[in-house]
Amino acid sequence: MNVKKFISEYREAFGEKAPLPIVFRYTNQPVAQTEKIGGCFFKGLQAVRQGQPISLNAAVIGCMGGQFYTGFTEMPEYIPDFVSFKEKYKKTPEMVIDFIEKREVTKTDKKYLDFIRIDQVKSLEDMEGLLFFATPDMLSGLCSWAFYDNNAPDTVTAMFGSGCSSVVACAVQENRRKGYRTFIGLLDPSVRPHVGENELGFVIPQCRFEQMSKTMRKCCLFTTHAWGKVKERMEK
Repeated sequence: MNVKKFISEYREAFGEKAPLPIVFRYTNQPVAQTEKIGGCFFKGLQAVRQGQPISLNAAVIGCMGGQFYTGFTEMPEYIPDFVSFKEKYKKTPEMVIDFIEKREVTKTDKKYLDFIRIDQVKSLEDMEGLLFFATPDMLSGLCSWAFYDNNAPDTVTAMFGSGCSSVVACAVQENRRKGYRTFIGLLDPSVRPHVGENELGFVIPQCRFEQMSKTMRKCCLFTTHAWGKVKERMEK
């Protein structure tokens, strides 16, 4: 599906007030000169949502966990202790190590990770995925769309992890295995201050979007009474 067609169908399905999703992809040429972002790089996505793309690398990302989950560095040795003892997100450092080993974070051979609002890209073919900032009503529609053509119990998945892990690392891993999962993310308390209080993230990896782009008009998002009532509330 080309970009203009998708945006048109997306607007028709979710209404004009629904925020446009963000495309993220690896490149060797930055789409923007981005200053270093201290702490969580999701601070920078506020600018992306307003139409200002950003290009990340290890020098731009101030958080070492963010550098790791985006594939630019190896895992810092202090991460297991930090996540367990400081952040208290896991009971033991060993549990953190087990989680990271199972996540199989892929190191990139590209120089940059771009985040661009979808109306500013020419093609979706080279992306890792689409990130939606979704209210509960909008999340209902996105999940319904994902469930439409797949009965697997993990069609929509919510996994433990930082914001960068639940968005970038999940999409990259799913693409490498050519999978079908979509991801609810931004549940991590550390990323929440940089996200709207009534928003969560919903990520569609490139491999899954190739199928879902063919089913949007066929699922409940068009012509059904139930979704029509939800959309009407979203547009108020």
